[in-house]
Amino acid sequence: MSAKRLVVHHDDLGGSHAANIAFVELWDKGMVSAGSVMVPCPWFPEIAAMARAHQDWDIGVHLTLTSEFDAMRWRPLTGVSGNGLTDAEGYFPRTVEASCRADPEAVHAELRAQVRAALDAGIGVSHLDTHMMVLYQPELVGIYEELGSEFGLPIVVSRDALARRGLTEELKPLLARLEQARIAVFDTFVATPFGIDMPTIADYQRVLDGVGEGLSYGAFHFAMPDHDIEGFATDSATRIADYRVFASGFGRRMMDERGIEMVGVRQLTRA
Repeated sequence: MSAKRLVVHHDDLGGSHAANIAFVELWDKGMVSAGSVMVPCPWFPEIAAMARAHQDWDIGVHLTLTSEFDAMRWRPLTGVSGNGLTDAEGYFPRTVEASCRADPEAVHAELRAQVRAALDAGIGVSHLDTHMMVLYQPELVGIYEELGSEFGLPIVVSRDALARRGLTEELKPLLARLEQARIAVFDTFVATPFGIDMPTIADYQRVLDGVGEGLSYGAFHFAMPDHDIEGFATDSATRIADYRVFASGFGRRMMDERGIEMVGVRQLTRA
């Protein structure tokens, strides 16, 4: 077993057709080891149908409280009822800060409905994670933990990501409880190089240079080119770059050069 282990995770499944078909290809090529679905999004039924036919997929629920794009929005499963889950337009708010102002009971009910919908759709859910890391916020992290316990699923938490947000001390009790429950806590967090419109191989080398010893979580956002995502996602070029680097084999080659072993979330849970 390598000293460096990385979950190559495909975030935002269900958010676009481009993301869904990228996952299918990359999974079949062995270039991605897990992913998670955004249940309120328009392409959820497609990825759910695919997942029903592929129970070997390592698929979690990407718990969603934000809707960040202007040209494509999504709403809560539990409806628009003035409880802070939505903005003035009736969609999930665009920012993490706005989502944290929602009524906690409404948040819990909405996220429970998302997990239940994924299970009812026949997805063999392996874990829970959080879109835009909303559930790392102190106001909501308790709900995140409760959902994991309620459904018997591991929640994805990264020490590195907490430290970047200045939350390590505040959430130390959570980390201790997860470790006591033998739920894997990730040491390092790496991700799609958002903010760079056209990332190069050098940019991805820098991303993978960030994978240290121990267990790392890679939040990537693979999307096939020439599909729906280019019509609404302002960062579509970056997501397409993710896909091209890994579909071409460069991602695996760079991991091999750095002695990084790719692992899945379900694999970690079984261990």
